[in-house]
Amino acid sequence: MPHAVTNDDVRLYFEEAGSGTPIIFLHEYAADHTNWEPQMRYFSRGHRCIAYSARGYTPSDVPPSSQAYTYRHFYTDALAVLDHLKIAKAHFVGLSMGSYSSLQVGLNAPERALSMTLAAIGSGSHLENLDAFRKQCQANAAQYETIGSMEVAKATREAPSRIPFLVKDPRGHAEFYDALARHDAKGSANTMRGFQGGRPSIYTMRDAIRKVATPALIICGDEDDPCIEPSLFLKKHLPASGLSMFPKSGHVLNLEEPALFNEMVERFIALVEAGRWGARDPRSVGV
Repeated sequence: MPHAVTNDDVRLYFEEAGSGTPIIFLHEYAADHTNWEPQMRYFSRGHRCIAYSARGYTPSDVPPSSQAYTYRHFYTDALAVLDHLKIAKAHFVGLSMGSYSSLQVGLNAPERALSMTLAAIGSGSHLENLDAFRKQCQANAAQYETIGSMEVAKATREAPSRIPFLVKDPRGHAEFYDALARHDAKGSANTMRGFQGGRPSIYTMRDAIRKVATPALIICGDEDDPCIEPSLFLKKHLPASGLSMFPKSGHVLNLEEPALFNEMVERFIALVEAGRWGARDPRSVGV
């Protein structure tokens, strides 16, 4: 099995397909590298595509301490995969947790990102509810350790932002949550504590976000309530960003609407590579 090794000696399993300008896919909390398969198959026709499982998600390593699961670990892990493959820069395509890590690359290592696709980003960002969100993350982590991934998956699959996936594609929804039930419980608990419950809100990064020149495509489902306002916030403050709202869609955008997702990302990457996705023209800004 191919693995990249991080600065703290965590092995990250990855897969790659195709050739051309690199695209690296960063998965959400409830997923792993396998959930990018519709994108790996599509985009590898013209690009070198890489998908990997984050730390805590087998067949990558599962560090025992939650202190090894901070948001800094997660975005630098993506860079470690690129370093292992001797890739200087790539298009970053993230969903939820993966979008947050992609944004952190744009903030902290912009020279490594050709572009950022930030799909389903921002859950848990609202400052007025931040303490409650973090307490819930701690409770969720304890739940993984007491009842296991299979039982947690039964509850997660009925979360409000997951229902549109169930309504559209019961077969795909069931397959997704069968896979979640097989996740390593300790890795999921540590990710919930360290990353989900410890990352800064994107609302605290406004000044830094305004300085990010990396082309960005923000994608949000109009029934993914926790992510709508954060997506609008990013559209307002990321200079070279565009926003696509998917109708009647929830959180798992790349699997809920794979054709639409692929079309939007393909168009975005093509415009970036043509040098036609710049910062917003000041003349288009209303008073």
